[in-house]
Amino acid sequence: MPRNHTTNEPSRSEIEALKGPAVIEFGTDWCGHCQSAQTLIAAVFEDHPGVYHLMIEDGPGRPLGRSFRVKLWPTLIFLKDGQELDRVVRPVSVSPIRLAMERITS
Repeated sequence: MPRNHTTNEPSRSEIEALKGPAVIEFGTDWCGHCQSAQTLIAAVFEDHPGVYHLMIEDGPGRPLGRSFRVKLWPTLIFLKDGQELDRVVRPVSVSPIRLAMERITS
């Protein structure tokens, strides 16, 4: 089941208050790179159903993406207890996503 990027983004302080592992995915529903990455991202999340996954629509004037210095889509920010431990930009294989996920779930 496809999920959509939300335009209702939380504040940076709300992100920093998250407990446990989480992934913020910045992109848009119309972005070809974002669409191509969805199968890769879903494959990793199948093994980690308890990890919080938030898809944020990014673009000019979007404060959360700017606070994370997002430049390209999709950008996945891997967090543990609200702190960035890793990021993957425009993945073309499952390996970097899996490695980053292992980092936040171990």
